[in-house]
Amino acid sequence: MRKLRSSVGACGANTPVAQFLPPAAQPMTDAPPAALPAYPPLRPRLLRRALLWGVLVVLLLVAQTLLVALTINYEAGREQDNTERAATEAAAEFRREMLRQMQLLQALAFAEAPGDAWRREADALLRLRQGLERVEWRALDLSVVAAVDTPYAPTLVAQMPRAALALEAELACSDASRTASPNFSRSYFVPLPGGQGLEVMELCVPVQRAGRQAGFMVGSFALTRVLESVLSAREARRHEFSIIEADGTRLARAGVSRGANVYVARQVLDLPGATLQMRADSIVGRPSLLPNITTALVMGLSFALFAVVLLLARDGRRRAEAERGLAEALAFRNAMEDSLPTGLRARDLAGAVTYANPAFCAMVGFTQDELRSAVADPAAPLTDAPPYWPPEFATEYQRRQQLRLGGHGRNLAESREGYETVFMRKNGERFPARVYEAPLVDGVGRHTGWMSAVLDLSAQRRVEEISRQQQDRLQASARLATVGEMASLLSHELNQPLAAIASYATGSLNLIDDPQPLEGSELMAMLRQALDRIAEQADRAGRVIKSVHAFVRRREQQHETVSAEQLFEGVLPLVRLQARKSGARIEIDLLPASAHSPARVRCDRTMVEQVLLNLSRNGLQAMEDATPLADRVLTLRARQTHPRWVTFTVADAGPGIPPDVAARLFTPFFSTRAEGMGLGLSLCRTVIEQHGGALDFGPGPGKRGTEMRFTLPAPKAAESGETSAPAD
Repeated sequence: MRKLRSSVGACGANTPVAQFLPPAAQPMTDAPPAALPAYPPLRPRLLRRALLWGVLVVLLLVAQTLLVALTINYEAGREQDNTERAATEAAAEFRREMLRQMQLLQALAFAEAPGDAWRREADALLRLRQGLERVEWRALDLSVVAAVDTPYAPTLVAQMPRAALALEAELACSDASRTASPNFSRSYFVPLPGGQGLEVMELCVPVQRAGRQAGFMVGSFALTRVLESVLSAREARRHEFSIIEADGTRLARAGVSRGANVYVARQVLDLPGATLQMRADSIVGRPSLLPNITTALVMGLSFALFAVVLLLARDGRRRAEAERGLAEALAFRNAMEDSLPTGLRARDLAGAVTYANPAFCAMVGFTQDELRSAVADPAAPLTDAPPYWPPEFATEYQRRQQLRLGGHGRNLAESREGYETVFMRKNGERFPARVYEAPLVDGVGRHTGWMSAVLDLSAQRRVEEISRQQQDRLQASARLATVGEMASLLSHELNQPLAAIASYATGSLNLIDDPQPLEGSELMAMLRQALDRIAEQADRAGRVIKSVHAFVRRREQQHETVSAEQLFEGVLPLVRLQARKSGARIEIDLLPASAHSPARVRCDRTMVEQVLLNLSRNGLQAMEDATPLADRVLTLRARQTHPRWVTFTVADAGPGIPPDVAARLFTPFFSTRAEGMGLGLSLCRTVIEQHGGALDFGPGPGKRGTEMRFTLPAPKAAESGETSAPAD
């Protein structure tokens, strides 16, 4: 069309109008006839016009051909999409049906077996679920204890004995026993009377009784019947569905008609222990050509002149919208990155910083140009390392960066996990940071570097330190409150040694002032004996005061390796004070971790002793009113229950814990005693959880009393004092 318009325009603009007039109509001039312009030759004009029309026809034919091809491709793509969707829906429904039947078999496994009730439930299940042909109860040796067949079809063992068809079921049960979960077998062919047969798949469900395996529940499924049950009538009329193996072997088929093998889709059927494929084959063949040509001609002749203009206008509009959207997205991204409080850092594969947002620059105190000019090559000298690396960690950072960046994104999933490190500000201040790193991938999928999100943990560490200090103060207050409650017991306990000291001192003075003194050697012997008794009683009083002082004094937490016996000995003087008041007995039950060494733990001794004291006092107070005097026994027990854990138990013979109290037992400021603060058990749980253990409770043996149990970590076989530098 452009060539045609150009030719017409040239002709109309440069050729005189008189040239096209007949001779009689031309104006009279004084020039001779030979000077008048001549007509152009007719043949070249016809050829030029034919050429223009030919070009136009060719363009229209090309446009029509493309439109027809696009229409055919569109219909083919739409039919292929329908086939893909049908395959996906059929695979999902088939898998959902198999998993639903697996759940029903699991529910059937809870029945008492093998009795009449189990047979009735199995028969009801077979009548309810289409495709389930047989249900068997097998013993641990995989022998069939009981079996029920579907009433709607011939039994699977009518043509061949079950023993000849048991291989796949036994393999499935072996895998199910190993994994302790239901498992499907591979499919196999079962012949039926009349020359027919079925492709059958077995499902083996382990049967558990009291935590032990008691047998297996085996269900046999006919793949064809299960497939027919999950297909809708509409899809069955439009597609042929098949279940095939990975090598293309067809196992089952469903559908009214055979597929045309033109539009085919496959979807993976992932079942526990077995992987199959669902194949959908549309009955529709390739699109016919004649209707598409007719439609294309009508549409092409009607809109050919407007199509190019519309397409150009739409393309121009989309281009403008895309450019505007790109500009807005770029501005939004820049505004978002600049306003984020999280530091963003981009590095290339060599480790050099290529981008840093203002938050990261403010975090480390360096400008973006300073960060870009720094060299982070693992082979570079330490003086060229990134300026935010602490000098004491620079060598270790370079070594680890070489290991991490040397793989060029070999494990992109692990790179997204955050890690903690230490960075340095421009003023030399070190601060903890947490880094989340993700790979940078360009438009063609190449790994070009790493993008890191950096969080400054300084404020978090300060809050954690303040919280820890407050927790220490609260624990110290709880210890002081505990000792305050025991003040009367301490006074009673100290009165006995002090009274004995006074008596022995008075007797010694009387011996010295006796008007009839004894002989020198006899007097000295009696005075020595009295002084020995005074020293023993003073040492006894000192031990009581020292144990209370060691328990109450506040100090920093210090983890050390101690034995369970040492922990019990640390609290026994204070526990016995309460026990004497209530008339209870204290029993220590220690079982060595090995034949030569007792159970040992790694803990803060003072904090754990406070936990033992609180639990012991609670147990003694629980027995004061509700337990006969002869039965008041408090047991302190320690057991090495795991190579990494030691379990401590404080058991009393009290009335137990009511359910309403048990629900709020560890709630802060909740107490069943009028004078209680309600912080003891809450602090106990906090201390144990800070050690990595757990605190719980339960009834004692015979549902009598209460047992408070907590775990502490056992020391490692070899304690290492080396510390590693944080990762960059």
